[in-house]
Amino acid sequence: MWWEKAVFYEIYIASFADGNGDGIGDICGIRERLSYLKECGIDALWLTPFYPSPRVDNGYDVSDYCAVDLQYGTLDEFRLLLEEAHQLKIKVIIDVVFNHTSTAHPWFIESSSSKDNLKRDWYIWRDSPNNWESFFGGTAWKFDEKTNQYYYHSFAEEQADLNWQNPEVQQAIFDVLLFWINQGVDGFRFDVINNLTTANDFEENPMNENGEQEHLYDVNQEGIVSVLQQMIQRIKAVDPAIFTVAEISSDQLPVISRYVQEDLFDTAFNFNLGSVEKLDLKRITDEFIQMNAQKNLPTLFFNSHDMGRSWNRLANGEWALYQLLAVFMLINRGVPFLFQGEEQGLGDYLPKNFAEVRDIQAKNKYQELCLSLDEEQALLLANEVNRDRSRGMIPWESNQQKGWIGLSQKNQKQALILKTYQELIRLRKMEGPFKTISDITLKQECLSYHAGQLSIILNFGQTEIEQFLEKEMETVFGTGKVSRERLVNVPPRSCWIGKEKQ
Repeated sequence: MWWEKAVFYEIYIASFADGNGDGIGDICGIRERLSYLKECGIDALWLTPFYPSPRVDNGYDVSDYCAVDLQYGTLDEFRLLLEEAHQLKIKVIIDVVFNHTSTAHPWFIESSSSKDNLKRDWYIWRDSPNNWESFFGGTAWKFDEKTNQYYYHSFAEEQADLNWQNPEVQQAIFDVLLFWINQGVDGFRFDVINNLTTANDFEENPMNENGEQEHLYDVNQEGIVSVLQQMIQRIKAVDPAIFTVAEISSDQLPVISRYVQEDLFDTAFNFNLGSVEKLDLKRITDEFIQMNAQKNLPTLFFNSHDMGRSWNRLANGEWALYQLLAVFMLINRGVPFLFQGEEQGLGDYLPKNFAEVRDIQAKNKYQELCLSLDEEQALLLANEVNRDRSRGMIPWESNQQKGWIGLSQKNQKQALILKTYQELIRLRKMEGPFKTISDITLKQECLSYHAGQLSIILNFGQTEIEQFLEKEMETVFGTGKVSRERLVNVPPRSCWIGKEKQ
């Protein structure tokens, strides 16, 4: 399938490119940057939600699944984006958020109007709450005075969870998918898809030894696999080439792998590797080995709209380390997902005061911390979970002013970083896709492996390493030098990629 060979590029629309000068990224802004993306070597775009929304959670609270929010453009402009991208042989997949809708969605407005409404059972209503907690903090239940019941929201109270036991809900969601397939999209990224509520026993979640709730019964519920199998089967019956990638709210490979099967999703985001909080070579290597033991293709990424940028988080602002991570991600087996600005080496945007915070998760954390800390300390700690870090506007122009949010930190080595990413993507397309990975070895601070016909050595250490080559190889990338004795010397914080001589 086409996606097995593709390099994806995530666009967080509000922060990518502002086409009309109002300080908010939009569809026209994306269209203006398509030639840039083509030059980078991008094969497919993943667009974050662009639907009408009150934007309590920056668009992941959808109030209309089959329209475009006016701040981003129109449906006609979206169709033009698809047409122009396809002319450049760039595919487009879109984010779909089916765990919950906004409480401003007509479905929920109807459901909450009375206990007798025909859409009452489209959401989760109970006379009394259990102990389930929202992933944004606090109880996951909101009391509705009008009908004297509680509704369930696994995220913000303005994001009411759909009842996936209801066949009418399942049909309505498939109709949404069919609508966008008919518009011409090439695939879907399914947001927190393992959170769907498909069981109704509502067993209390246990607490761990630190007094924190373990989300045991509110995710990966009984019956969820069957529901998702039916949905995927219907999508593939319309067009087998439609790509499906799942966001599974877990960093445990066995949980993630459960949803990547022949009759389920094509792949899923591997947070077991992609979301590591620090550069831990032992953990990265262990996860790398386990991922390659799986039959299905993993995803490869170190950045997204939900985590701090890898320039700060993993490379600690060091270009040499950043390059090694880029090689690992692009010259490897799997489906790589770049995040906007990653190819420029952009750094985190950090709000300097609470008024600049846009992320609801960080807002909630700040307000919680202010009960025991001063405002400066509370902001410092809230910024550690602040998803705004990666959502700053891309500083395309040197005189660009901040828009709805501040600017991502520009990198002084931007031109060099961009050129390196382009070279790596070209190398991937020349030599890939890499169907097999072998000889994964971590020796001290040097990670090496074979990808197809290529030999990759990533020296994360501070000293030069020397490695014997079993076959005669020529250098295709990197700064290592090969001697006549089939020894390759790789300088500190450097990489070497070689290919067997023909």
